[in-house]
Amino acid sequence: ASHEGGEACVCDISDVGVSQPTVSHHLKKLKDAGLLTSERRGTWVYYRVEPSVLTAMGKLLTIAPAAA
Repeated sequence: ASHEGGEACVCDISDVGVSQPTVSHHLKKLKDAGLLTSERRGTWVYYRVEPSVLTAMGKLLTIAPAAA
């Protein structure tokens, strides 16, 4: 989500210490769970965090003001 345009290519995130098939497997699991969307452009797939997920995470991470 922090990449320019809010999306990342598989080629940009494949250097995380595991093989490319492992990265693709986990991205597919996140997509199947509804956390990511993807778009194929040529030979690369670009992933984006589902906007509703960002909204929900923001609500979870927001600290409510203490009651007076």
